[in-house]
Amino acid sequence: MNLILFAAHELDGHQQLSLSDERYQHIRHVHRSQPGDTVRLGMINGLMATGTIINIDEHSVQLCVLNTEPPPPKLPLRIILALPRPKMIRRIFRSIAELGVSELIIINSYKVEKSFWQSPAISEANVQGYLLDGLQQAKDTVLPKVSFYKRFKPFVEDELPKLCADTKKLIAHPDTGEACPLAINCPTTLAIGPEGGFTPYEVDKFLAAGFSGIHLGPRILKVENAVTVLTAKLFN
Repeated sequence: MNLILFAAHELDGHQQLSLSDERYQHIRHVHRSQPGDTVRLGMINGLMATGTIINIDEHSVQLCVLNTEPPPPKLPLRIILALPRPKMIRRIFRSIAELGVSELIIINSYKVEKSFWQSPAISEANVQGYLLDGLQQAKDTVLPKVSFYKRFKPFVEDELPKLCADTKKLIAHPDTGEACPLAINCPTTLAIGPEGGFTPYEVDKFLAAGFSGIHLGPRILKVENAVTVLTAKLFN
């Protein structure tokens, strides 16, 4: 953890924080901290801070929280992503948070197996855990907005136009459109398909909604790698 996150309700009226869970274990056994040492803290969806250790023992650590500062800014990027395989979800969601993506929309696609939607990997608690892992790695505090749409056609026809209004609209798909542009650094909505890509029908639906096709060249990347590479190229 490069940043230890806490919820607002965990902070008492004296700006002190007591931890006895895995965050305490990290401070004690990874940081090997002692009273008087400082650690980097962050309030979830709030400010970053410095925590000075008041006391640490066999069971818990008490910290005084001070010197608050804003977290790094989010990228003006919304990613629309076909639901990945459950075994990939943790890595992808963590990367989304690490990269500073503002919003993630998970959608259905013809090549997404129906069973994926019943996976415990996309439970609210697990999703938040993956995102928090990414935030703590990247020294950020603000969770990206995440939403799920199980029906493709109603999403692209009814929801998509208002969601992506006033943004640059891109769909990443092999052999579609132009090479991925570099450093556009403007509000962007980026659609990425499942393993095997969107179907021609699905690509056409995005193009009809005003999206422009982009690709990453002749190599076909796994979804988790495509998310990282596309984000890095579009925002650097």
